[in-house]
Amino acid sequence: MNKNSTSPLADRMRPQDLSDFVGQEKIIGEGKILRQAIEGDRIPSIIFWGPPGCGKTTLARIIANATKAEFVPLSAVSSGVKDIRREVAHASQRLEHGQKTIVFIDEIHRFNKTQQDALLPYVENGTIILIGATTENPSFEVNGALLSRCRVFVLDKLNSGHIKQLVERALQSEEIFKNVTLENDALQFLSDMSDGDARVALNALEFSARTSPPAPLLSKERGVTRRAERIVSKKIIEEALQKSLLYDKAGEEHYNIISALHKSMRGGDADAALYWLVRMLVGGEDPLYIARRLIRFASEDIGIANSLALPQAVAAYDACHYIGMPECGVNLAQAVVYMAKSKKSNDLYAAYQKAQADVKQYGALSVPLHLRNAPTKLMKELNYGKGYKYSPEYDYKEEQEYFPAEIKHHKYFNFL
Repeated sequence: MNKNSTSPLADRMRPQDLSDFVGQEKIIGEGKILRQAIEGDRIPSIIFWGPPGCGKTTLARIIANATKAEFVPLSAVSSGVKDIRREVAHASQRLEHGQKTIVFIDEIHRFNKTQQDALLPYVENGTIILIGATTENPSFEVNGALLSRCRVFVLDKLNSGHIKQLVERALQSEEIFKNVTLENDALQFLSDMSDGDARVALNALEFSARTSPPAPLLSKERGVTRRAERIVSKKIIEEALQKSLLYDKAGEEHYNIISALHKSMRGGDADAALYWLVRMLVGGEDPLYIARRLIRFASEDIGIANSLALPQAVAAYDACHYIGMPECGVNLAQAVVYMAKSKKSNDLYAAYQKAQADVKQYGALSVPLHLRNAPTKLMKELNYGKGYKYSPEYDYKEEQEYFPAEIKHHKYFNFL
């Protein structure tokens, strides 16, 4: 373990070899291909894809300890093309002396196309071995050419048993917990509610231990005061975990949950829709973002089946804007339930898509002359507005073509 006492507990508890690694048996269990590659020092370029706190960075560092290659970590947040080229130059020099270089890029999805392209030729020719870590689907976030030259390993979310094992290991090995007692229900709660994120669990444990009040002094014998014990309760753990609950505003889960909310409303399940709404709000999502999605939903999935849905969604947005959280949560709940229970129709959305397809296919077709405004003499001489039938004069029953000639008689609304 990393014994630097100034670093966070999650970093201090990071295993240094595979024997201490917890979880991910399907890719690093005995006989598995990645384990064989690590033990045989035959590391290909790799993308580790998995949720936060599942062991991506830890596995990369274990590879660093197990391999004879030089391990070079780069941050996708602070490193650029200049840093890549510098490390490639160093890697070329090492290769001349028979040593490989592993370049580890955490959060590789934050690299833009130019930065990823800068890696490609050196991954391809073997100058460097790339290990990237990402919480995002690499199919969308990593260039196809680069992705095709890497082996993708999918890491699963840790289960509560894995988290419990890591927490118990920390309690037994770290000096900070020498006089700390973690109550049984607190241990179970921490294991269950960390959502498989070892980093969240361990850092919440450390924070709880440092901030929990000491119990009363137990004794004072021969001038020596016995140190007070700290009791970490479920309530303390709950407070420490509050802002980390099951939601990542910047990651894939963000889109998964808003998708679940949208589909629950579309399917008419108000209870499920409320659940996903609360998940987002408790996780710290901007209520205005949710309200904007409701406005979109009101037109896309309800449309003209209920013309009151759109003003309901706009009113929810206004409420969020004026009063904010936590008060506006109930306003969003009202709108979500209304949307879920409302009559649905996607005819408007489907018609809009058909119109978009026509514009894309036919381009900027000319406006028919009879529909053009004619404010000047020249325009009238050019027959602008000629033959136009003013609808009120025909009791709105006139027969008149409003489309350009090229798409005459096109229909977007099937029910009309």
